[in-house]
Amino acid sequence: MRNESIVIAIPLIASLFIATLVFAGDSEPSAGAAEMPGATGTIEFKPEDWQEGVTSWWKDTDGIGPGVAGCHIGTDEEGEPNGRMFGEACLPDGRLVESNPGKDRVHSHANDTGHPDTFDCVLWCQGQGKSGGSCEAAPAPPCEASARCVCTD
Repeated sequence: MRNESIVIAIPLIASLFIATLVFAGDSEPSAGAAEMPGATGTIEFKPEDWQEGVTSWWKDTDGIGPGVAGCHIGTDEEGEPNGRMFGEACLPDGRLVESNPGKDRVHSHANDTGHPDTFDCVLWCQGQGKSGGSCEAAPAPPCEASARCVCTD
């Protein structure tokens, strides 16, 4: 199992999104993504404004929907927004980072670290009956930047 931390800069739309992604071997997809075509596993994700030792609360605007750009909105335990947010992203290898677990479901991130799914957009699009696809930047208000799988016929 490989265990390495890297910091990457992912340009999305007009902003620069910086996050820490920790790849810890070949993780399994989340329960919601496990049966979806193109699901390649989860990664650890620390938002740009990561808060060490804090349990943070979040809700996702799109659930696990690789074809829809989503926004992960920071909340309190009751689901009230707190001003934090981050969008989905394309990794340098072309995979989509897709937040989970479900649309508008308030959930916690221990140590302010999430575990989003990753998707191979080519395989996901082929599972939708298309010939291929790619990860592309896309808006997802209220997030300034996000990403999604865009399929080709």
